[in-house]
Amino acid sequence: MAHYPRLKDIREDHDLTQTQVAKHLFITQQQYSLYEKGLREIPVSMVIKLAKLYKVTVDYLLGLE
Repeated sequence: MAHYPRLKDIREDHDLTQTQVAKHLFITQQQYSLYEKGLREIPVSMVIKLAKLYKVTVDYLLGLE
């Protein structure tokens, strides 16, 4: 499975809870938690929504830049 090391850090930098981000994505907190832990792949559409939420690039979220 992929690991998304920046998800937790950027969420905390924006003072958001997992529940708040999950609501933005229309998923459960449990499902979002699996994304942060790298135990579940994040669909591209969700990565795009997260990039827009945090006003960063998709590459940044994926650790490519």
